[in-house]
Amino acid sequence: MFFSVSKCYTVHEYDGRPKLLNNYTTDSQIVRREVPPDVDLIKELHPILGRIYQIRRICSKEHLEYSLKQLLPFHLLGGISNAVEILSLAVQQNKKITVVGDFDADGATSTAVAIKALRLMGVKQVNYLVPNRFKFGYGLTPEIVAVAAERQPDLIITVDNGISSIDGVAAAKKLGLQVIITDHHLPGDRLPEADAFVNPNLVDDPFPSKSLAGVGVIFYLMLALRADLREKGLFNGTRAEPNLGSLLDLVALGTVADVVPLDHNNRILVTQGLARIRSGMCSPGIEALIKIAGRNQKNLVSMDLGFFVAPRLNAAGRLEDMSLGIECLLEDDYEKALKLASELHALNLERRKIEQDMSMQAAEFLDKVHIDQESQIAIGLCLYNKHWHQGVIGILASRIKEKLHRPVIVFANANQETEDDNDMLIKGSARSIPGVHVRDILEAVATKNPDLISNFGGHAMAAGLSIKFHNYDTFCREFDREVQNHLTKDQLSHTIYSDGELQVEDYNLGLAEQIQFGGPWGQGFPEPVFDGLFDLLERRVVGESHLKMRLKFPDSQCIVDGIAFNNNDRDWPKSVKQVVLAYKLAVNEFRGTRSPQIIIEHIQPVSSNP
Repeated sequence: MFFSVSKCYTVHEYDGRPKLLNNYTTDSQIVRREVPPDVDLIKELHPILGRIYQIRRICSKEHLEYSLKQLLPFHLLGGISNAVEILSLAVQQNKKITVVGDFDADGATSTAVAIKALRLMGVKQVNYLVPNRFKFGYGLTPEIVAVAAERQPDLIITVDNGISSIDGVAAAKKLGLQVIITDHHLPGDRLPEADAFVNPNLVDDPFPSKSLAGVGVIFYLMLALRADLREKGLFNGTRAEPNLGSLLDLVALGTVADVVPLDHNNRILVTQGLARIRSGMCSPGIEALIKIAGRNQKNLVSMDLGFFVAPRLNAAGRLEDMSLGIECLLEDDYEKALKLASELHALNLERRKIEQDMSMQAAEFLDKVHIDQESQIAIGLCLYNKHWHQGVIGILASRIKEKLHRPVIVFANANQETEDDNDMLIKGSARSIPGVHVRDILEAVATKNPDLISNFGGHAMAAGLSIKFHNYDTFCREFDREVQNHLTKDQLSHTIYSDGELQVEDYNLGLAEQIQFGGPWGQGFPEPVFDGLFDLLERRVVGESHLKMRLKFPDSQCIVDGIAFNNNDRDWPKSVKQVVLAYKLAVNEFRGTRSPQIIIEHIQPVSSNP
């Protein structure tokens, strides 16, 4: 192990029970969201729900209409006509098509949408290839092109990747293959020499929504392809025109899973997908994943997709091969899909165990650093352990980011055999906080230090990179320095934004259900959070790591059930009679009975005077 005041951390294992980073959790504050003065309250709604929408700048009921007719038209996507021209000819000439996906839930659903849509449009020779992250890494690499070439395709379509695959596209073109790139990631200074691009985030692309997930981009391309084939008269007695709406459950899952901002266009896609799922019209694979996750399909909401369905799908790409997840999504037989979903569930349990062990090691190490060092933890924090699992470092980075409220990069070995460990490649997964665009940070570091980062890519809030191990110290310092140029210590205070206070009469099942189905809630359209003071009647830890509480509105007889996940009361003052909470009003389903409860996001214990 090495450690230095330069804040380069290599984490080794320590004995003892970690403190779950509680010693490092920055001060949190609850701030109530302001109601925009220029947005009118929608009077037909419950006043609380109306205020929630008002805060999110929903000006009228029309802004809550999510019919497919309101989707942005596909022709606004730059490059889509060129891509359709190539793809349409490939369909008509029955060319061989290989779809190259990604190993996360967005990539898996994107791959499934492409395969299903092309098959529905009569394509016979279409297959997919998804890189194993441990062998090939991310994107259309030359190595993946070599594997794809064994299938002798005429055309490669990338989904949820490809915009930075300069060498991979060059390798494909050298073999005489056509390449269509569909992606939503931010481009670099240079684009690959592909035949066509569909990406709303390309420079000067006119598409109004820059928040499409990868699955949204390929869905739009399939819509455009269907329109072209219809215009050419290809849908006739032998080739029926497909209903691409049948793929919206996949689009909804991928969109929510990738945590892209839910602007109006994405909310349409998610709402329509959820409607199909609730009505029992979803694919057997998604139905099986919902079943294995123990969720109620008839009342499914976006949060169920994000927190229960997507992790089971993601587990395949994190631990083994995302092909298992894609096969589950493509399976038409429910019983076979259920078997695949069970395998994904088992992988997710394994992932949880690995994540728990890694979290304990990180927590114990940071506790030790805090004791040994008077200096503060780095504002741009990097951690590395040679034994950490490459597929789980992104989750660990998110957990630490949530606790410490600062940009975090977690590194692991890239499973690369080298004679010299210093020349070994290590991979990092970065997570950031509002106000710090982590991909731009990495680009700034790379620009100032041209030989420091081997490659990188991503979004504002999440990114990935590779560096040589001998560059780790230098990178840690440069990353921290660059983050400090954008973020001061005063900005490290975690702010919980509240939609206001609920009164006793607001705590009821009716309002809870209106909020539950009032979304879809998610990134950029946050689920409502409220705050208030409660009398604390009882508290206990359940499931080893969750804090269950019975509460009461002050000066009333209204008893409230609440739970704070992944929390405990070990550091509380001895005598606590009241708590200030930030919480969500939710619906609890137990043995067929629905009742209101609160999901606690933040707790401030209030000590009583002796």
